Amino acid sequence: MATLDESGERMLIEHMRSIFRRRSEDTVIGPGDDAAVIGGLSDGRVVATTDAVSVERHKTPNMSWEQFGWTAAAVNFSDLAAMGARPVGLLTAMSMPGDMEESDLLDIASGIDQCCEFCKTEVIGGDTKPGPGIVSSTALGNLEGRKPMTRDGAQPGDIVAVTGSLGNAAAGFLALENGHTEYEDSIFSLTVPVPRWEEGIKMAASGAVSSCMDLSDGLGNACRTICARSHVGMEIEWEFLPIGEEVEEICALCRKDVKETVVRWGGDYELLFTFDKSKIQDLYDAGVAFSLIGVVTNDSAPYLCDGEQRSEMQDGIY
Repeated sequence: MATLDESGERMLIEHMRSIFRRRSEDTVIGPGDDAAVIGGLSDGRVVATTDAVSVERHKTPNMSWEQFGWTAAAVNFSDLAAMGARPVGLLTAMSMPGDMEESDLLDIASGIDQCCEFCKTEVIGGDTKPGPGIVSSTALGNLEGRKPMTRDGAQPGDIVAVTGSLGNAAAGFLALENGHTEYEDSIFSLTVPVPRWEEGIKMAASGAVSSCMDLSDGLGNACRTICARSHVGMEIEWEFLPIGEEVEEICALCRKDVKETVVRWGGDYELLFTFDKSKIQDLYDAGVAFSLIGVVTNDSAPYLCDGEQRSEMQDGIY
């Protein structure tokens, strides 16, 4: 197949239009016109978020172009999940080197479309231009009458919780870095991050959540951000953290500190959230699966507690 320079922008757009599938009744006009038109925003509010991924920083050596495309979409849908919004469309701009094979670009487009399918939405527009290897996307969401979950509502006495398990993506990275490709589950967590959009909708609909943020930049970063925005502290119990099944084994094999891997590494697209303890049944009734990991305090920072040890949680390192 030709390179991007050989194909030209117009041909590339037509080829990608054949990949991006229509699946939402909310899309009035999709790719192909000067702009997209969407409807179905029942309460008149649009949730919008933009994020970019680059080949240099985000594509690990084993990651396929499809997985890279999936990731480019997933990082945006994860932000919608943290707000409690249902995805209603994705705008994506690809800036790739002219000598890139067209088939690789179409694989990126396919990965983006697959993630859209997982989130029950679609690509509604975008652009392609020669560039250094960056995909920048904007995801649009609908709150459908729900109150948006934000980072600044945590109150002392609230419970701190998290969806899913922690440390999987970091463990996958360490496994690959050290040649241990047998840890397929952790590696999959690294290369195919799953946005918790359904959980986010259920959490917001429950009315129980006081603050929320995704863990793309790590547990420590998310805890510090919510504490700063809400002017509170946290006590996070190490023994309560739901560590992924392969994480401790991989850390031991690669001689890496488990705590640092779980707390300071990013890549886990789970949701960290706080809620009034009197509303815990509302979350259970909403069908949200989560682990209780700590409590919000009157302090000014989050602390990790392990027995008699208590240390301030630090920002992420990956």
